[in-house]
Amino acid sequence: MSRRIYFDGLNLSLERGTGIATYTRLLAGLVRQLGYDVGVVYSSPHRPAKNPVLREIAFFDPNNAAPVPRHRRPYNWAVDQLSHIRGVKPVPVNLSGTVVTDQFQSRLPLRDQVFVSRNLFANARLYFSWSGRFTDLEFDTRPDILHCTYQLPIRAKGACNIYTIHDLVPLRLPFTTLDNKRQTYRLLRKIGAEADHIVTVSEQSKRDIVEVLGVDEKRVTNTYEAVEFPREFVERSDDVVAEQLRGSFGLTPRNYLLFYGALEPKKNVQRLFDAYMLSAVDIPLVVTGPVGWGNQAEAKWLSDMREEERSRPQDKRRIHHFEYVSLPMLVTLIRGARAVVFPSLYEGFGLPVLESMLLGTPVVTSRTSSLPEIAGDAALYVNPYETDDIARAIKTITADAGLRAELSERGRAQAELFSVARYRDRVAALYDQLR
Repeated sequence: MSRRIYFDGLNLSLERGTGIATYTRLLAGLVRQLGYDVGVVYSSPHRPAKNPVLREIAFFDPNNAAPVPRHRRPYNWAVDQLSHIRGVKPVPVNLSGTVVTDQFQSRLPLRDQVFVSRNLFANARLYFSWSGRFTDLEFDTRPDILHCTYQLPIRAKGACNIYTIHDLVPLRLPFTTLDNKRQTYRLLRKIGAEADHIVTVSEQSKRDIVEVLGVDEKRVTNTYEAVEFPREFVERSDDVVAEQLRGSFGLTPRNYLLFYGALEPKKNVQRLFDAYMLSAVDIPLVVTGPVGWGNQAEAKWLSDMREEERSRPQDKRRIHHFEYVSLPMLVTLIRGARAVVFPSLYEGFGLPVLESMLLGTPVVTSRTSSLPEIAGDAALYVNPYETDDIARAIKTITADAGLRAELSERGRAQAELFSVARYRDRVAALYDQLR
């Protein structure tokens, strides 16, 4: 009989994902290739329907997230908290094919089973906040391993419970996140004390977990991460990439710099904007990513720039901001950029760096946290707190074609250290040691 591994579906949005969603999808797919049965546990805004067909339909229906009437909320809250005291039994969703799911295939992880429970993750956090306890999950067919790909106060009865801690940014850079730091610290400490094992994604994060949370290093495994783009996106000809850039974005290949990621304090976007203006380079800066928390200054700067450019239509546009682009278009933007500039203050891994190196695009990034560990000798490094240093790097990478060619070649070689095949071996070794 195959062993079963269940994952949380916290970040597996059907519409837009996160870096952790990318991590979970790839991990679930590799685990299935390794011969395990895979289950994913999702949260639903409403109690799952008793009718299995309606339950399947609701799983794919964005309108199922309609707000609960105000008068029902206290009752639901009380019922849910009582259920978390006793333990929660997620309900299976049979994906029978009633719903045509073709458009979701690239976003859903490979899995054998899907489960849902009403407001599972929010209720588990609330339960932990007042009880200090994890929510026990019960399944008719229990997993051998429950792998939470984010720090969540849940565990599966009778299973080996492991947790991925990607970074300790809320504790190391508390001014860059909205987390309740006391609650975050309590939860991370409890995970550190009670988890059967902890997984992380860099040696930097492993050191942080050992030193800040006091976890024995033997209980922490660094698997790193990997990136896998669909082959058709990577193998598009340069002519097709150029055509897509012109048609979709009004850009020409190798004639812009790119930053992608959320506009939030950790990403250091305001210093990037200031450095770009200070550098006075003659190619535009393309910024793609959703508006994040604490970005009022960045949002105002972008708005002011748009207004200024509208008042001078004869001048070349300097800043392009796209809040969301699809994965195929993101790959096109990365491939076409003269360089990716990613001066983040702190990263547990830094997927944009690896993605850019894999696609042969030169990278400017920070010499802090895990980033030198991931980029090796294949990036131009900056002090992310020094605007002048970032500006000098922007000027250098824009002007020096020889350096760009060298970093592109080194980047592809460095990316091989984080190939999917190597990642699969590390993941296999992780689960083998938990038998």
